[in-house]
Amino acid sequence: MLAPRLTSPVAMTRPVLAPARRVHDMVRHRAALALRSKVAGEHATQRASAIWGAEGARWFTPEDPIWRVHLDASMFLGGIRALLLQSLHPLAMAGVDQHSRYRDDPWGRLQQTSGYLSTTTFGTIQDAERLIARIRGMHRRVRGTADDGRPYAASDPHLLTWVHVAETESFLTCYQTYGVSRLSAYDADRYVAQTGSVAARLGVIDPPQTVTELTTALERFTGELAGTPAARETLRFIATEPPMPLAVRPGYLTLVAGALGTLPADARRMLGVRLLPGGAVPLRGAGQVGVGLIRWMLSDPLVRTDRRQSA
Repeated sequence: MLAPRLTSPVAMTRPVLAPARRVHDMVRHRAALALRSKVAGEHATQRASAIWGAEGARWFTPEDPIWRVHLDASMFLGGIRALLLQSLHPLAMAGVDQHSRYRDDPWGRLQQTSGYLSTTTFGTIQDAERLIARIRGMHRRVRGTADDGRPYAASDPHLLTWVHVAETESFLTCYQTYGVSRLSAYDADRYVAQTGSVAARLGVIDPPQTVTELTTALERFTGELAGTPAARETLRFIATEPPMPLAVRPGYLTLVAGALGTLPADARRMLGVRLLPGGAVPLRGAGQVGVGLIRWMLSDPLVRTDRRQSA
């Protein structure tokens, strides 16, 4: 009598795992395409080719910390945090409120910001300088009067400095909190200096060159910040009226929570954010979940190809 033929556990599971893997890849791919279309626009592949595929000298290389930070999934939280922090300066917020269509076209504004960061970080010097010149021209036309009667101008070096330091500190803080790795103190200083070299071309005078200088620069603005109705409206819009289907809002709200969890306590207070028991820890925990979802989507082969990353 022949003994029964035994099937190895690996062979038994292979037919089950293969379809499951295909479903996983399909779901990830669809999610990645949806994310890419929102962040980079309908012609994301062409934009990526124009930035990454263009021949010519660049300001930065893959070995630079600015590449590590700006390619990381934590940038999605950093962008939300930067917007909330920047909104606390009444004059900067007035310029956005009166001259921006962020409520009517939030994705368009996001695509402009992502295009600026991608071009100046990864693009050729020629393309980056051309874009900066265009933005400086736009800034010269953005001026007006805030609700408190004070005049403002987007080209004002002081306001440009606020926007820059709030953005740089937000990106760095979120990378150090949620990034795939942490920058050393040396590389964190290099990151601040590298973002400053771009900001100087945009009109910022003597941008910070180290983390210590960045912290000092932010502290100098403390007396100018306020939780205005416009600032709190920004948070309300971001948190309660995101232009996306209800099904994906829970995942998006983990990003908002993660951004809020890294804001300074004074900034949260001015925005009217009250912490639940546990303080900011649960918010940062939600942020870890959110950044994990983004990182999973960015691991899609097509997205990695667009970003010139190896699979």
